[in-house]
Amino acid sequence: MQLTPSIRSALAAGAAVTVLFAGAGAAVAAPAAPPASATAAKAPATAPPAPATAPAAAAHSPYSQLRSLATFSAERLATADLVAAAKWGTGSPIDDPAREQEVLKSVAEQARQLGADPEATTRIFKDQIEANKVVQRGLYRQWDADPAQAPTERPDLQEVRKEINRVNGELVRAIAASPHARSAPSCTPLLTTAAARVRAERQLDGLHTVALARSLPSVCAAA
Repeated sequence: MQLTPSIRSALAAGAAVTVLFAGAGAAVAAPAAPPASATAAKAPATAPPAPATAPAAAAHSPYSQLRSLATFSAERLATADLVAAAKWGTGSPIDDPAREQEVLKSVAEQARQLGADPEATTRIFKDQIEANKVVQRGLYRQWDADPAQAPTERPDLQEVRKEINRVNGELVRAIAASPHARSAPSCTPLLTTAAARVRAERQLDGLHTVALARSLPSVCAAA
């Protein structure tokens, strides 16, 4: 599936990220329960209770599956701040091809174990890695321009990587659980809506909004 112009523009330039999220709600509204009063007015007095499986069905809806992918992508992006702080002032480069290959090899193997497509998983994670580097480079520019904003403490990079590995596992499972949602015609508008809501809930700034957009282009194209 091709990306919509709004997503492409968001990836092309930070200023266009507003285009990605501003109209997301109008594209495809997230599933919502009707108001209680309306439900009561329409339902007969003898109506049976809702099936116990309804919440579970909603949890496994295409929107919910794509929302999980957007959520874990944002969670992974939060670790980029810690990686940047750990590397800042050490001379360690942002690009780390050896580490990147290690991550890609690991997530591909996890996908195989789950019966998921390792190639699709790898493509999605390549975007995740690039998105994290967007955050790191953006923070470096901010800290160079205003050293007062630079971190005063250096996180343990090995500990940060443990958290990244944890989130990677969650994201691999979310990818494995969503092949139909990712290949459906509704994938792009649903993903756009989900990303907009995750952005709002986490109150992402401009840099992390750009990075979230950068982390998602292969989700709908890689199923």
